[in-house]
Amino acid sequence: MELIRIRALRGPNFWGKHTSLEALVKCEENEKIITNISGFETRLRERFPQLGPLRPHTQNETVSLAHALEVCSRDLQAQAGCPITFSRTMSTPDEGVYIVVVEYTEEKVGRLALDLAMQLCRSALIDNGSHLDEYLKQLRDLDEDIRLGPSTGSIVEAAIARGIPYRRLTEGSMVQLGWGSKQRRIQAAETSSTSAIAESIAQDKQLTKDLLHAAGVPVPMGKIVTTAEEAWEAYLEIKSPVAVKPRDGNQGKGVAVNIDNREQIEIAFKAASAISSEVIVERYMPGHDHRLLIIGGQLVAAARREPPYVIGNNKNTVRELVEEVNKDPLRGDGHATSLSKIRIDEIAIATLKNQQLTPDSIPPKGLRVTLRNNANLSTGGTATDVTDDVHPDLAVSAIAAAQMVGLDICGVDVVCDNVYRPLEEQGGGIVEVNAAPGLRMHLHPSYGKGRPVGEAIISTMFGKEDDGRIPVVAVTGTNGKTTTVKLMSHLFEQQGLRVGHTGTDGVYVNGKRIDTGDCSGPKSARNVLMHPDVDAAVLETARGGILREGLGFDRCQVAIVTNLGEGDHLGMNYINTTSELATVKRVIVQNVASNGMAVLNAADPMVAKMAKSCPGQVTFFARDIQHPVMAKHRAQGQRVVFVDNNKIVASEGKKEFHIDLNQVPVTVNGSISFQVENVLAAVGAAWALNIPWETIAEALATFVSDSETVPGRFNIFKHQSATVIADYGHNPDAIKALSETIINMPAKKRMVVISGAGDRRDEDLRRQTEILGQYFDHVILYEDQCQRGRADGEVIGIMREGLMSSKQVKKIQEFHGEFLAIDQALSQIEAGDVCLILVDQVEESLAHIAKNVR
Repeated sequence: MELIRIRALRGPNFWGKHTSLEALVKCEENEKIITNISGFETRLRERFPQLGPLRPHTQNETVSLAHALEVCSRDLQAQAGCPITFSRTMSTPDEGVYIVVVEYTEEKVGRLALDLAMQLCRSALIDNGSHLDEYLKQLRDLDEDIRLGPSTGSIVEAAIARGIPYRRLTEGSMVQLGWGSKQRRIQAAETSSTSAIAESIAQDKQLTKDLLHAAGVPVPMGKIVTTAEEAWEAYLEIKSPVAVKPRDGNQGKGVAVNIDNREQIEIAFKAASAISSEVIVERYMPGHDHRLLIIGGQLVAAARREPPYVIGNNKNTVRELVEEVNKDPLRGDGHATSLSKIRIDEIAIATLKNQQLTPDSIPPKGLRVTLRNNANLSTGGTATDVTDDVHPDLAVSAIAAAQMVGLDICGVDVVCDNVYRPLEEQGGGIVEVNAAPGLRMHLHPSYGKGRPVGEAIISTMFGKEDDGRIPVVAVTGTNGKTTTVKLMSHLFEQQGLRVGHTGTDGVYVNGKRIDTGDCSGPKSARNVLMHPDVDAAVLETARGGILREGLGFDRCQVAIVTNLGEGDHLGMNYINTTSELATVKRVIVQNVASNGMAVLNAADPMVAKMAKSCPGQVTFFARDIQHPVMAKHRAQGQRVVFVDNNKIVASEGKKEFHIDLNQVPVTVNGSISFQVENVLAAVGAAWALNIPWETIAEALATFVSDSETVPGRFNIFKHQSATVIADYGHNPDAIKALSETIINMPAKKRMVVISGAGDRRDEDLRRQTEILGQYFDHVILYEDQCQRGRADGEVIGIMREGLMSSKQVKKIQEFHGEFLAIDQALSQIEAGDVCLILVDQVEESLAHIAKNVR
C-alpha cells in the first residue's frame, strides 16, 4: 500500500462540513480484498483492540487495505481524545486506487494519525510487533501541544455558539473572530480592545500597586530591590513575613510568599531575579489567595486558590507522592489541561525545609505537605469557585483595580480570609492585577461549578445581535462567474460598501487589486475575509479549490450557481461527468446560511436540482418564465427573476419589480443572452441581500463590461470599421453562447481565433471547433504557450478534426503563438467583419489587441 497524495480539506468540502484529510492510496492486487491477506485483520486487532469494524460504505464494494487504513487513522485519533467521528473510503476508476477521507480537529494530529495508521497496517502485514501505546502518546502529546488552550478555547467555543466565525492566525493562541471590517482578535484572554499601556502597567507590579494605593484600594506595601542583600534589608524594614516576586513576572513564576528568614530570602530572590532584574519585596498578607475575574467592568467569576500540596501516607516520600498526584490526567505540563503538574524546584525545596522536610522525607499519614506558598494554578495549585459568595464591596474594590489599570479583561489577585466581607474589615488587600488572566480555574475549578467566562468575553466584543459576519456571496458555475462577481461587487459598491472580491484575475479590495493570478480558491477567499477594510465579500469559487482544500468560509449568505451545461475540466481529479461536477459545485449551496439564499439557474437541470440541498431559501432565474421549474416556483409564491418584454422582472407572490434591459449596458439592450443571464443572477443575489431596487437599477445602468472592468469577458474593440471581440471562453458552453450572440450580429464575414488547453479531454477540444464550424467562415488555430503534456501540434490536430464536417468554414489557418495568430487576424479583417479572438493570456493579449487596433 502506498500513499500517493494527501490533501487537507480545511473548510466545508465535497465530503461534508468536517475538516478532513483526503488521501489517495494505491493498493497492490492482493491488498484490494483484505480477506485475501491471511490473518491480517486478526493481527491488526491484536495490535489495536479498540479498532472499529472494517466494512464497505457502498453495496457491492469489497473491504480493502485502504479501508483498514481509514478506520485505523480515525480510531487512533478517537482513542487519543480527539473528538472526530467521520471517515470514508471510495474506490476510483483507476485500478487499485482509493480515496481515503478522515476527519481531523488539528491538521498536524490528523497527518500524524494517518502516518501512524500506515505503520500499524504495515506492522500487521509483516507481523513485526505492536507500538499502540507509543502511537497514542505521540498523538496525545502533539494534540496537547498545538490545540487551543483552555482560555482561548473557551472564547472560541463561545463564539461558535453565537455563530461567529473564527480563524486561527498562528499555531499559538492568536485567533480572528468575525470577518472583514467586523472582525476582532484575541490572544488568550486578551482582545483587540485590550490596551497595550494597561498591559504594560499590569506587568509592572510596583507601578500597579502605586496606582491602586492612590485610588484607595488596599495593597501590601514594599520596595524594589536588585540584590539579595537589599532584599534582606527590605525584609528587616518591613518587620514581618514577606512575599518576594519579579517586578514584571506572570503566571506565578518566581513568586515566593510567607518568607521569614535570610536563607529563604536568598532562595526566593534568586528565583525572582532569574525572571526580572528588579525584584519586589513586600509585606506578606496572611489569608487565602483569591482570583477575581473582571470582564467589561463586571465581576464574572471568583475562585479561592490553594497552594500545591500532598497528603502523607507514612509509606511514600514527598517526591513519590508528587509523582502520584501528577498522574492525574487533569494535570499537564502546560496550560492545555485543567490543572498543572506540581514541580519540585528550589522554591518547593525551601518550602519543604520550612516544614522540616525534604523531597525524600516520608511524611506521616494525614499530614498536609505544602510544596509552595503561592497558589497559582500554573505551579500546581487548585481552585474552588466562590463567585456567588463575593461581597458587593469587595467586588467594587476589584472592579476599581481593573479600571485604574485600564484592563478590559483583568484577573485581580486578592488575599483575605474570605470573600464574604469587604477587604478593609479583614485587613485583606489586592496583591496583583493581571492582564491576559488564565481562565481555566473558572472554567473547570477543582471544586464547585464552572463559569461561562468565554461567553462574557464574547459579549464585550460583539453586540447581542452581532455575529461578526459581513455579507458573503459565493459564485460558481461553468461560465459567467467572473462577470457575475464583478457585477455583484459593483452592486455592493453602489450601496456604499467596501468590497473584497476574488476571481481568476486576482483579489480586489475596495477597487484595488492586491493579488494577481487565478485567485478563485479558498486561500484568496480567506485573505479577503481577513482584510479589515472589507464590508462585503464576493468570492468566485472554482471546482479546483473546492476539491483541493474545501471552501474558504464556513457558510455564505448567498450562493450563485450560474450554469453547468456540458461542464468544464472534466476528466480531472476523478470528476468525469457533469453529474459529478454538480456534486462539487453544489458544496456552496449546501453551505448557505439557514437565513440565506441560493440563486440558481432554473434552465440548467443539474443546477436546478441543487435547490434540494439548500438549507436556506431559493431564488430561480431564467430568461423564460414559462420554463417548468420557474413556473412552479412562481406559482408557489417563491422568488423568480426572468425576462418579459425586454425587461428584467423580479417576482415574489404578488410583488414585482421591473428594470428595462435597455438601461443595462452590459446586455447591449438585451441582445447578449449570456450577459442577460449573468444580470438575472446578480439581481437575484442583490434582492436576497435587501439592496434597494433603486440602487440595483443604478448599479446595472453604470456597470460597463470593458477590458479594464471585466478583462476577457466579451470585450469589444473597433478595427478598420470591423468589430473585434476578445473573450476567455474556453469550453463548449461558452463557445456556443458566444457563437449564438455573434451570429445575430450583422457581418460580411465572421472570423475566429482559437487554441485549446492541453489538459482538456480530446472530445472537449474537438467539440469546441465542431461548434465554431457551424457559425464562422474563417478559423485561425494557434498553439498556445503551454501544451500541458501534449506533443507539439497535437492540440491543433484534434481541433482541426472538429472542423472537418463543417460546411460553413471556408478558410482554416494554423500558427504557432497567440500574438502571431492575433496579428494575422487583424491583418486580414475587413470593414463590416466580426472577429472573435478567444484569448489565452488574458491581460497580455488584451494589451496586444488594444495596441494594434486602429
